[in-house]
Amino acid sequence: MNPPNDSAGPQQARQPLSEATKASLAKTHNLFRAFIVAVLGAFFVYQLDVTYVWLTAILTAASIVLGVMVLVRAIRLKESKLVLFGTISGLVVSAVMVLLILVSAVFFNQVRDFQQCSRSALTQQALTQCQTQLQKSLPAQLR
Repeated sequence: MNPPNDSAGPQQARQPLSEATKASLAKTHNLFRAFIVAVLGAFFVYQLDVTYVWLTAILTAASIVLGVMVLVRAIRLKESKLVLFGTISGLVVSAVMVLLILVSAVFFNQVRDFQQCSRSALTQQALTQCQTQLQKSLPAQLR
């Protein structure tokens, strides 16, 4: 014989979400998508050329603001673990981007010259010469 099914058992039916909850969930997911686009945008713009470091800085600042907003909403509203993990990972990437932006801004001319040299380098030997030139152009404390 099977025991009778009561509503307090382990197989409870999920309550339907209210309209306010659905709207809040949709807003969090849209903010998360915008955050991911800002993080990836900052990363790819930085890869293009160091002369776009200003655009990278703007996108990184936007990603940090969006990331904090999503993180607060994800914790407060108990969002899915995927959103929480993605937000924390994206914030770590944004923190690394801040460091890259600062280094690129301080050594702007050296990084720009290295990028130009490495773009025209067709062989491994030419690329090694570009790296050597970059090392020589940096201050002695950083070599």
